[in-house]
Amino acid sequence: MTQRINVAEQVPQAFHHFLAVEKLLHESEVPAATLELVKLRASQINGCAYCVDMHSRDLKKAGESDERLWSVAAWREATVYTPAERAALALAEEATKLADGAGVPDAVWEEAARHFSEKQLGLLIVALAMINAWNRIAVTARFTPGA
Repeated sequence: MTQRINVAEQVPQAFHHFLAVEKLLHESEVPAATLELVKLRASQINGCAYCVDMHSRDLKKAGESDERLWSVAAWREATVYTPAERAALALAEEATKLADGAGVPDAVWEEAARHFSEKQLGLLIVALAMINAWNRIAVTARFTPGA
């Protein structure tokens, strides 16, 4: 598969702002592993091979176990995630699959709110919006995994 367009070269201003938001997220009080796990899960749902590859590699570099990486797609049955990570993964799935339902169910939101402050929830929402945007850019432009 060949990349169709280099969006960063064509619209560098947009990429500059996207990267600024990513910097803010990674400097925030949301645990880095949680951010990467939700990005990985959303990327799996969206079928974004580039982002699945990148976030898997980032998690591995950060010291995550193979078991935690391999089981993200089946996190509900896995026993390797904390209750907060499970709540974030549930929120990630619902926020990514908006077209499949009626939005984020109250129960999913309430569980996330048990584990994260309002600011952290706001940051998670921004992170999920960003990864869904990145997925759409990468899939449409056909970014090459591993590049």
